[in-house]
Amino acid sequence: MMVVNRKTGNIEDRNFRDIIEYFDDKDVMVVNNTKVFPARMYGRKEKTGAKIEVFLLRELNKPNRLWDVIVDPARKIRFLWDGTEEEFRAMLEFMGETPLPKYIKRKPDEEDKERYQTVYAKHEGAVAAPTAGLHYSKELIKRLEIKGIRFAEVTLHTGLGTFRPIEVEDLSKHKMDAEYYSVDETACGIVNKAKSEGRRICSVGTTTMRAMESSFTAQKLLKPSEGWTNMFIHPPYNFSIADSLVTGFHLPKTSLLIMTCAFGGYDLVMEAYKKAIKDKYNFFSYGDSLVIV
Repeated sequence: MMVVNRKTGNIEDRNFRDIIEYFDDKDVMVVNNTKVFPARMYGRKEKTGAKIEVFLLRELNKPNRLWDVIVDPARKIRFLWDGTEEEFRAMLEFMGETPLPKYIKRKPDEEDKERYQTVYAKHEGAVAAPTAGLHYSKELIKRLEIKGIRFAEVTLHTGLGTFRPIEVEDLSKHKMDAEYYSVDETACGIVNKAKSEGRRICSVGTTTMRAMESSFTAQKLLKPSEGWTNMFIHPPYNFSIADSLVTGFHLPKTSLLIMTCAFGGYDLVMEAYKKAIKDKYNFFSYGDSLVIV
């Protein structure tokens, strides 16, 4: 874990279990409780027999079970499931596999069903894990809770568009894919009480940050809401809820890195990344953690 202090510019090398030292009684960590489902399947073309990949991207309309689907090599299509919810789940369990990132050059196995999830995953709908949360174990969460740190949960179903490279020079012209999010009254109560008391609010992950920044009041308090967000956070940006961030080390030209720069400051984040490269920190989904306080 690398810890970056925005006020002092100090950069430290620590172990992730040491995160408990940076937060106090009644501080709040907000997590994304989305759960990855077996979104990737394979089939063959009827005429040629050629192998194709079918990737369930997002469910657009739950009562009608309308899905955005990517068929590779081909195109993006929409797909309507005409069976029951139980039949759909059975089909996923039989045909689907854990959608590991493409750079992992192996077939997913049974362990990946649990390993590519956070320990607090609850609500199915993500095609990629909110990877900042993969660093948390049940034991560490218990230690944090014993210290008095509270946890609040929001949901944002992470899609592939989050990781798509940005190909425009004017960041205001980059369009994010819409992702479903939900912020409930329980989370708002925990976060807003802590804010009123001057406690620290830590966003565990960029997806958590996007959910919160899609749902705040004029008084910069968290408000209950749900829907679809295509918010793209880039500098300059004034964050309304969180004052610290747990994230990872991201690819260049991605919305994840740009949001991290918006939060931590471009120069300081670039200094941290240069150090991470020099010191051989691990990048990407199963990589090391960057904590900005």
